[in-house]
Amino acid sequence: MDAAASWDWYRTFHAVLQLGSLSAAARDLGLTQPTVGRHIDALERALGSELFTRSPTGLLPTELAHEIAPYAAQLGTTSASLLRAASARRDQIAGTVRISASEVIAVEVLPPIIAALQDKHPALTIELSSSDAIEDLLHREADIAVRVAEPAQEALVVKKIGAIPIGIFGHRRYLAARGTPKTLADLAGHRLIGFDRQTAYVRVMAKRYPKLAVLASATFRADSNLAQLAAIRTGVGLGLCQVGLAIGNPDLVRVVPSLEVPLPTYVAMHENLKASSRCRAVFDALVDGLQAYLATCAETRSRRPG
Repeated sequence: MDAAASWDWYRTFHAVLQLGSLSAAARDLGLTQPTVGRHIDALERALGSELFTRSPTGLLPTELAHEIAPYAAQLGTTSASLLRAASARRDQIAGTVRISASEVIAVEVLPPIIAALQDKHPALTIELSSSDAIEDLLHREADIAVRVAEPAQEALVVKKIGAIPIGIFGHRRYLAARGTPKTLADLAGHRLIGFDRQTAYVRVMAKRYPKLAVLASATFRADSNLAQLAAIRTGVGLGLCQVGLAIGNPDLVRVVPSLEVPLPTYVAMHENLKASSRCRAVFDALVDGLQAYLATCAETRSRRPG
């Protein structure tokens, strides 16, 4: 077989060059180590020269290996693109999709949505970036993002889910000991939970909803929304919680019902991914799942300690 006709050899060569050993390349490619070795031997015979020399620290690339490396990488990229295109034509929903979402939504809301999605499409791999930092969709740091602010970037497909309501909640045990506040004025003297620093998002929310200024006197502060949620659930004090997360937890009671903050929520992806069946499937599942979650948030709820 002519060397130029076997893309597998070049793909294997590129993996060995990047990873430094036959065993690491085998794991990365899903091949056996002997198969990787045979690919390298075959390519060396076809080229008439060695590509690697063995050393105690691993495989050392020869001058020829460095010379052909860019072409092997280009062949690998072309091969991967061809496979993706062929898969898309078959409408096969498989492969990897990376989702970016805020901490609370990623940890508390998305897992059941993703579980149902992967039950339906078992060949689908999901990467979930759980962070309140906004990842850049245009530069493909993530394929799909769930955002709590309308994306300002162009060239995106954006679906508005609606506004997730956020209220002030406390643990039933805390309220039994300290009383249940009904107005903002009643919060005076209570242990409040808030942020430990004024991020850009916190400043925007405080300006948009002046009632949140009451949390400036928080006695428990954290830079993590998850840490604040854990503090509410364990009775540290009163803090902001998505209404949908409190429903179903009989220990969480809403207080000061007049204070409600709507959290606008969007699902977005790059417009170039519209033709990707796997990205479209994930996008649609996130939209449907988040809309169902929003419907639970709409349930009227104001528990009082019993």
